[in-house]
Amino acid sequence: MDDKKPNPAGAAGGKRQFYRRRKVCKFCVERIDRIDYKDARGLQSFVAERGKIIPRRITGTCAPHQRRLTRAIKQARNIALLPFATRL
Repeated sequence: MDDKKPNPAGAAGGKRQFYRRRKVCKFCVERIDRIDYKDARGLQSFVAERGKIIPRRITGTCAPHQRRLTRAIKQARNIALLPFATRL
């Protein structure tokens, strides 16, 4: 005997599917071909508060631009435009 009642919300059990918007590369959208290490203010948005480089799965940058971005951040750190780490 099957005593289950039909679910009015359907097979999903009444839960809504969460739709996450796909992240797009800022550099591809704005057609920025060169990432300049001297632009510390622009690179600052890709560095966390503690000084770590934010991964591409969070920022949405594509792999080639993430590699260029990492190289630019490291160059900016070496000439003291960006900090290696911050102290608490």
